[in-house]
Amino acid sequence: MKVIIFVLLNCLFVVCVASGQSIKLDLNRLEPIQASVSIQTVAGKQAFRVLKDTLVRKVDEPTFAKVKGVDFKNGTIEVKVLSRLLNDAPDYARGFIGVAFRIDGQNSKYESIYIRPTNGRADDQVRRNHSIQYYSYPEYKFDVLRKQAPEKYESYADMELNKWISLRVEVKGSNAKLFIDNNPQPSLVVNDLKLGSDTSGGIALWVEVGTEGFFSDLKISKQD
Repeated sequence: MKVIIFVLLNCLFVVCVASGQSIKLDLNRLEPIQASVSIQTVAGKQAFRVLKDTLVRKVDEPTFAKVKGVDFKNGTIEVKVLSRLLNDAPDYARGFIGVAFRIDGQNSKYESIYIRPTNGRADDQVRRNHSIQYYSYPEYKFDVLRKQAPEKYESYADMELNKWISLRVEVKGSNAKLFIDNNPQPSLVVNDLKLGSDTSGGIALWVEVGTEGFFSDLKISKQD
């Protein structure tokens, strides 16, 4: 089995192949899609800052920074994320931040798992139950899935705004699991990824409305 690992560390990508060789890559390896990207230091770490384009009014859209040159089908995506609410964030903003994967070449289809940090410690239990979200673009956004299968594609985990949160997404065939902060048990399990088991594509750093999103220490392990 061939394993290829991509690492984002201290704002540099390091591509590690089975031979152990590595190539350092710069910010040019990120392609902003309906978003902007810069580099900042936040909470003691250098990170990519990603903001959604304000012209995009719809939610759960391809508003992300896509890693160039990656074709991912099965494997693991690990990243540390931190989100803040922008000063002009709407009332329904939740600090939405996560990853998109298996993105097609036109950014017209992909899978995504993201978190809503403000929900993690909300006094409303229903909001707590919506701390984590899976969706599939374009046909299965969060509102469609919530209506068709309430609670099936959402879950709870303890989390906060303005704190580094470790995410690990394991993908195999039609299945995906999200692990948070090195917990050995997944916080979300999806057994029917909507694009199917044979889909492959890109990986991106995803944000939604009202979020100032930061990403660091991205590691992509492919197991195809």
